[in-house]
Amino acid sequence: MSIQTLMSKNKKLVPVVIIVVFILLAKVITSNPPTAKRGKPSAAPQISVDVKTLKKESYPVVIESYGTIRPRTQSILLPQVSGQIISIGKNFQAGEFFEKGDVLIELDDRDLLSEVKISQANLYSAKQALSEEEARVEQAKQDWLRLGNSDTAPDLVLRKPQLLAAQAKVLSAQASLEKAELAVERSKIVAPYTGRVLSKNVDLGQVISPSTQLAEIYAVDYVEIRLPLKNKDLRYMVLPENQRFKKATPDEQPAVTIYSDLTQRDTWFGKVVRTEGAFDQNSQQLFVVAQIDDPYGDNNMQSLPLKIGQYVSAKIKGRVLDDVITVANKAIYQGSYVYIVNDGVLERKEIEIEWQNEDVAIIKSGLNVNELLVMTPLGQVTSGTPVAISSFDGQKQTVKKKAKPGRNGQEKKHPSRKPNDKEKGAKS
Repeated sequence: MSIQTLMSKNKKLVPVVIIVVFILLAKVITSNPPTAKRGKPSAAPQISVDVKTLKKESYPVVIESYGTIRPRTQSILLPQVSGQIISIGKNFQAGEFFEKGDVLIELDDRDLLSEVKISQANLYSAKQALSEEEARVEQAKQDWLRLGNSDTAPDLVLRKPQLLAAQAKVLSAQASLEKAELAVERSKIVAPYTGRVLSKNVDLGQVISPSTQLAEIYAVDYVEIRLPLKNKDLRYMVLPENQRFKKATPDEQPAVTIYSDLTQRDTWFGKVVRTEGAFDQNSQQLFVVAQIDDPYGDNNMQSLPLKIGQYVSAKIKGRVLDDVITVANKAIYQGSYVYIVNDGVLERKEIEIEWQNEDVAIIKSGLNVNELLVMTPLGQVTSGTPVAISSFDGQKQTVKKKAKPGRNGQEKKHPSRKPNDKEKGAKS
């Protein structure tokens, strides 16, 4: 047989040999699966947790809200007469405070004083004409009697219409004089209330008219904050409702603490004074109005005083709930369950929340008094996991660790070491 024939036969047998080898290997692997040495699950604690004993207690509800500072009264200051500004008060600057009655602006009043003199002259002339007409009336009465008339003289004979006209001219002249004097008085623009200048629009030497906006001012006796309430919070606070014939009493006005998000340390104290009469159409929330008295007085001066339009947060004092179980939010998982320790192992318990804020939740159902609530944040842990308590109601606990058993089942001792000279002497 030639060499070429042998090589050709061998090439045909190679695939068959490979397939047979693979089949044999597969049988060997399937008949001898890998095995892992598994011991019995350890009942020793796997993790240490802090626990807190659940108790029923009284909890004062605090409602959180937010809003912007707005003044009680805000006005645009307008002049009532025309003229040139000849003087500006030292307090007439943006941000400055002023008292009620302070002169903010003075106008040139020379033209107005001239109008006063003209009105005085007209009044004198009207009074003179009235005196002359009164004399004519008296003369007419005497003439009527001298003619022997016994009946009452007609009004035209006694010149009563002419007398009334003269009296009317006197009244008109008096009114014109009072108006001119009032214009002179109004040339000094006086603060209508104690307040602060929000913005200033005019300056010295400017000629103004009654339509000129001089400044925007606001009152500083108190400021207000319009606060929205969540519908779920309404039942937990006292709303100061004003009735038609009765106002809300001070006891029905909850205390409120206002703090700024800018500094996180400035706080102001006020009260909720009224509830608005309708739900907001956009948010469908009810708004209450809080009031801070004398926000710029000595008692309320902070490192950053309140500013109009400033965004602030508020904490409103709500009702006090008796005999409730509260749980810190960090102990609640997915808003629906917590872990407790029962006989040394974890137990997952489903809960129902009655009310909740950023810190704590009031539990409606699912937990009982004297249960041990796990406060330590846990990851993926299942119920039944053994745990050791490291802190009990804030008190540190000593966790005892079991010694690992040796090969013969006895506790494993520390590695032996050679005794020193002192130990040898003690043994001898």
